[in-house]
Amino acid sequence: MPSFRAIEHSPVPLYSQLRERLRERILDGTYGQDTRLPAESEIGAVFGVSRITVRQALGDLQNEGLIVKVAGKGSFVARSRPSQDLGRLEGFGEAMSRKGHRIVNRVLSQREIPASAAVAAQLRLPVGAPVTELQRVRFLDHEAVSYELSYLPPAVGRRLRAENLAERDIFLILESDYGIALAHADIQIGALNADTELAAALSVAPGAALLRIERLTWTAGGEPLDFEYLYVRGEAFQYGLRLARHPHPTQGS
Repeated sequence: MPSFRAIEHSPVPLYSQLRERLRERILDGTYGQDTRLPAESEIGAVFGVSRITVRQALGDLQNEGLIVKVAGKGSFVARSRPSQDLGRLEGFGEAMSRKGHRIVNRVLSQREIPASAAVAAQLRLPVGAPVTELQRVRFLDHEAVSYELSYLPPAVGRRLRAENLAERDIFLILESDYGIALAHADIQIGALNADTELAAALSVAPGAALLRIERLTWTAGGEPLDFEYLYVRGEAFQYGLRLARHPHPTQGS
């Protein structure tokens, strides 16, 4: 086993100290992707802690997605999850293809429905006005990672229903084919447990934790155009965002 900084006598619980020592070696590459970690007994002997302490530390790392446990074989360093930068407005397929991943969309339905109160408010339409609803499951390297509901005004939505949405991103179609410039998106992120419908669509167990994202995309002309609910498997995919400590000063200030 590689050398580690010793566990210290401090108010910090032993399992927390051990967790941090193991995390350091995972993140710095000492334990590479898919590497099997030493047995619990070996970790305990090296650090002079009990097996219960080792299991607590490994349990935390598993909950963070850094390791996976395989029955009868031990604990392994998890493969890195694909990620998308939320600081840049681009479609899922556009972002992942640029990183070398294969994206396929399964279109579940394309229909025109009356706008609910929530959708109407986002798109600045009267409640009950017609909107196009698109339901898709997005596959990343053959694995289902997100279930998406998109709502658009009918003038655009009806055109999209004739497009190849199984292979193309909506954003690229809007800009490249329709000449609609996109400006920005407003995003809200939460979490929920998968109901039976979401679980079936994403091949997870009912009750599995999912990210829930609401995204409203605006045109360069200041009109709301595309309102979406995204349900994402957090253990299979992640989002990143760089936050500045001090925002850029406003023009003319």
